Amino acid sequence: MSAPIALSYQAFEDWAVIWLPIIFMALIAVVLVYMLRFMPRTKPQEIKPQSSDSISWDDVAGVEEAKDELREVVEFLRDPKRFKKLGAKVPKGILLHGPPGTGKTLLAKAVAHESNAQFFAQSASSFVEMFAGLGAARIRRLFRIARKQAPAIVFIDELDAVGATRGNDVSGEKDQTLNQLLVELDGFGGGDDLVVIAASNLLDKLDPALLRPGRFDRQIFVSPPDLKGRQQILRVHTRHKPLRDDVDLGLISRQTSGLTGADLANLCNEAAIFAGRERRDVLLTQDFQAALERVVAGMQSRRVITDHEKRLVAYHEAGHALCSELLPSVEKVHRISIIPRGRALGYTLNLPEEDRYLKTKEELLDYLVVLLGGRVTEHLVFGQITTGASDDLKKVHEISRSMVTDYGMGTELQSKQLPAADYSMADATRRRIDEEQQFITDHAHRRALKLVSGHRSLLEAFAATLLNSEVLERGDIERLVAEHEGVQPSPSRLEPLNAGGTGKPRIAAVEGTEPAGPARDPSGA
Repeated sequence: MSAPIALSYQAFEDWAVIWLPIIFMALIAVVLVYMLRFMPRTKPQEIKPQSSDSISWDDVAGVEEAKDELREVVEFLRDPKRFKKLGAKVPKGILLHGPPGTGKTLLAKAVAHESNAQFFAQSASSFVEMFAGLGAARIRRLFRIARKQAPAIVFIDELDAVGATRGNDVSGEKDQTLNQLLVELDGFGGGDDLVVIAASNLLDKLDPALLRPGRFDRQIFVSPPDLKGRQQILRVHTRHKPLRDDVDLGLISRQTSGLTGADLANLCNEAAIFAGRERRDVLLTQDFQAALERVVAGMQSRRVITDHEKRLVAYHEAGHALCSELLPSVEKVHRISIIPRGRALGYTLNLPEEDRYLKTKEELLDYLVVLLGGRVTEHLVFGQITTGASDDLKKVHEISRSMVTDYGMGTELQSKQLPAADYSMADATRRRIDEEQQFITDHAHRRALKLVSGHRSLLEAFAATLLNSEVLERGDIERLVAEHEGVQPSPSRLEPLNAGGTGKPRIAAVEGTEPAGPARDPSGA
């Protein structure tokens, strides 16, 4: 009986050697056929001109320099023969770069509308696919269709999604897509009335090949609007909104320093929502004030805080306000609130008298004093420090670090810029940076402590009024200061120090340090 069994095992083994690989390959083929036939496929994206929403130059405000640059493109697309007779060529590519919300997309739509050109808009992220080569094919198809319908404008939003520096893409898809875009930009014919407008928030991350002449010939920085620009934007977004006669858009524009066009559009919409919620037929100044608090500080919170926490917040914000009023180089306080909004339990809103683009060392050190004024007040009044100053301390660290490493505002390291996180830096240099940063913050802390302790009566008046009414406007602050006749603005430097700084945020919010050690003058005097 053993021989037949041995023969059967031998036969099975011979059969398995021959047929099992064939069966395995057949199963793989069946799975592949199933995937190709029944799995959803990526359909070619429909590419057709989009509406520019009838956006004209009048609908784009606060970016006059960018509009002036783009008007030449509009003139060329309207009458190309006039320029071609002179041998002029339209810029092949225009790169709009700047912070989010400054109006880059609106500018592209306005150029298309004003020039009567077809408008093809695509997000760069839509070109990137899992399979290599699909993104490049989409770009070829987009430009082929756009050329057929010239004059046309191809708008590529968020260019950095596909135009980042090559060499970091493991799959190769982004690099292939970018290469195809470079080819299309170089492949424009002389008769093509086609302009590519791209937008990006991260200019420094784009591949250098994109930025050379012949591809994106023009790079236009779209900056946040200045005071006049903000007022123009507010006029545009309130054009069809019923405003009461006493609504002062100039004052609102002063209160919105640092806001972009998108922020201002949201502000006007929030004001209309507040007015509708109150069932009014017109928008009042108080609607814009409520909207500004909503946009800048967040939605009013329903958190219930204890009486002790409320007193802490009141004194913390009073400390910020006191230092702001006493330091001449700091923007004066427009509003103080201890009503919780968003993550903040309270805030102090400062308004600049004018738009500023440069800050001196004195102004920056004064701002550090204002930031530390809240925590110093907590420690002085209650004998304890809380977690409420975490955001203030973060800003103090960032500003003081930048003063030493970026702006050359240290006491001994004044003539060179030092990277804040350079691991090749010598240990001695790194220690010196830390020491100078600590000197600056300690000096600001001592000044804040001297201001708060030297004007205790005004501090108590601020805090008591806040606890009673929860909100102090500019008029209330001026009245309290006037009642304390002995209060005079403090000199910018209480101790010898070469001061310095960065831009001042709009709000100092509650989110103290221990008294500093012996005075040490970082100036070396």
